[in-house]
Amino acid sequence: MLRDAQRWPKAIEVEWHFVALVTAAIAISYFDRQTLPVAISAIERTIPLSDQQFSWLQFAFLIPYALLYAAGGRMLDVLGTRRGFLLIMLWWSAACALHGLAMNFGFLLAARCLLGMGEGGAFPAATRVVAEWVPLDRRSTAMGTINAGTAVGSVLAPPLIGVVLLVSGWRMVFFASGAVGLAWVVWWWASYRENNAASMATLDARLIAQRMSFLDIVAMRQVRVLVFAKFMSDSAWYFYLFWLPKYLYDVRGFDVKHVSYYAWIPYAASGIGSFLGGWLSSALLRRGRSLDFSRKFALGLSALFMPVVMLVPYVPVGWALMLFSIAFFCQQSWSGLMMTLPADIFPLSAVGTVSGMIGFGGAIGGAVFGVAAGFLLGHGFGYGTLFLIVGTFHLTGFLAILLLGGRLHPLKAQELISVESQT
Repeated sequence: MLRDAQRWPKAIEVEWHFVALVTAAIAISYFDRQTLPVAISAIERTIPLSDQQFSWLQFAFLIPYALLYAAGGRMLDVLGTRRGFLLIMLWWSAACALHGLAMNFGFLLAARCLLGMGEGGAFPAATRVVAEWVPLDRRSTAMGTINAGTAVGSVLAPPLIGVVLLVSGWRMVFFASGAVGLAWVVWWWASYRENNAASMATLDARLIAQRMSFLDIVAMRQVRVLVFAKFMSDSAWYFYLFWLPKYLYDVRGFDVKHVSYYAWIPYAASGIGSFLGGWLSSALLRRGRSLDFSRKFALGLSALFMPVVMLVPYVPVGWALMLFSIAFFCQQSWSGLMMTLPADIFPLSAVGTVSGMIGFGGAIGGAVFGVAAGFLLGHGFGYGTLFLIVGTFHLTGFLAILLLGGRLHPLKAQELISVESQT
């Protein structure tokens, strides 16, 4: 008993060290993907870009991001978390630095494509770390903390990039970002280890999941519903992420200094929302509510407030930033919970694949709607139309989970056998 009591604080310490390590990686990821949108005003003085070309740069990031989200998740299930995440971070750090060498639109497009390929495996790796090390009743809190790394990177991006732009020019932004990623690789390799004893279900379930093919997993209705819900919600999220700085430049008359001063505020709110959404769901679990209720209640509450963005074009800029902050808060509360679900439901040997498929759906949604946004803006429609559309997306995704997703619970061996036998 005494030995177990002494071992428990040590396990908690290891668990949260790895959560912190992955949170830092996600922060770097979101900083890297924000380099282009935040620096776009300076880049356009060297490489002129239309709204449609800007939307194609986002498309070039998101399509490879989506494909490698799915493929990266499967790769992580095969290679393991430690080796897989190291390869992923090396790739995207080099790709980020490559942006700094761009001389024309085509080079930027290629660099953006390579960055998307690298970053696609980040969240499947994060979900595997949570599945390997974090117990069920703390899992959504851990994933919420990791997902808050998106806010850390996004909050730091406008002021830090603004400083670099004023001091050294836009190329140095990308070189410095790539160097930070390479430093993280050293930290990861020196400190992370696999937890091969990790279990989210019975041994039988894990062994059956190892036999299941990629197509077996995709055939599961619950997986398809989660992919659809993420497709809808991330169509809105990537629109906010990539177009908010440009909206502030083009419509609200901001310059680089103004974006540096104010654009971080919604991202700070997103970090708070990510943590509190995970904390709320974990608290409900600890109070005896079912996994199904605990996750769906927090998801539904997050989706409920997303339509506030419909009001953005009709209010002063200060109120617009507040509305963006509410939307970012709820979006990242939603996102952290969505990426917790694969660890809740599936055995460890399938977690990377499922989380990769869910992320694939989200990135495809972002890519499709990003191009649609560029088209609409280029053909006489205003941002008001776009905010009206994206304000409905999270509610649509939540209704799909509620009506079609079934009860959320850890899958048992017989349920996996049923899927395997049908495919």
